Amino acid sequence: MSRTRILPIPVLGRHAVNAYLLLGRHPVLVDAGTPGSGPRIVEQVAAHGVDPRDVRLVVVTHGHIDHFGSAAELRRLTGAPIAAHAADLGPYRTGRVREPYLPTGPMGRLMARSPKLHEQAEPFEPDIVLHGETGLADFGVEGRVIPTPGHTAGSVSVLTDDGDLVAGDLIANSFMGLIESRPANPPFHDDPLTNLASLRAMLALAPTRLHVGHGTPLDPARAAHWAAAEQRRLHRRAARARLRTRPLEPDGT
Repeated sequence: MSRTRILPIPVLGRHAVNAYLLLGRHPVLVDAGTPGSGPRIVEQVAAHGVDPRDVRLVVVTHGHIDHFGSAAELRRLTGAPIAAHAADLGPYRTGRVREPYLPTGPMGRLMARSPKLHEQAEPFEPDIVLHGETGLADFGVEGRVIPTPGHTAGSVSVLTDDGDLVAGDLIANSFMGLIESRPANPPFHDDPLTNLASLRAMLALAPTRLHVGHGTPLDPARAAHWAAAEQRRLHRRAARARLRTRPLEPDGT
């Protein structure tokens, strides 16, 4: 069995937004970039010596516009079917992200004001609607798509049999990839605690590398250290919230 190669396809900047080309027996694309980025993605696929018409599948990791924006266009350009999770069908069918965006910090609060994050992409209906783990062997890659909810309800990741985890927005590099190899939250999460549980479940599978939507690959040990610190931070935040909302006792305490 030959190793599956994981090749980043930069969509914006050097690493600010990434799609990925997985080269096994046949090529598979993971993620579809922003609206209008289909030709750029196809050009980069061809630059790697792959005929775009040989792509067997496009996996969309979740329903944010920088990941599904050109899915319909890529289906036309490559002829490949699209696989995406049922829980994010709303954004795919309407072309609009489920709002409001829920920022994870200052970067997210700033980015939420960008008109580009609120524009409409071309809608599409996935050819393969995912519900649980789904093998990729029939499409030429030894690996599987695994639901990893939290960033959005329908988020998925791809884990190859070689141990490479194409993680979508489970985790990112700091400042949208500007600070490389430093784990951080992406700008938004619908449910931070559920996302963190998904991340820790993926790390428990002992991946060799995390290939992320924003930034360069992350070391799993460093990601695990960050996840432990993030768990403590979220628990402290939840405790403070409970204190703020705790009803007063009859004596006023």
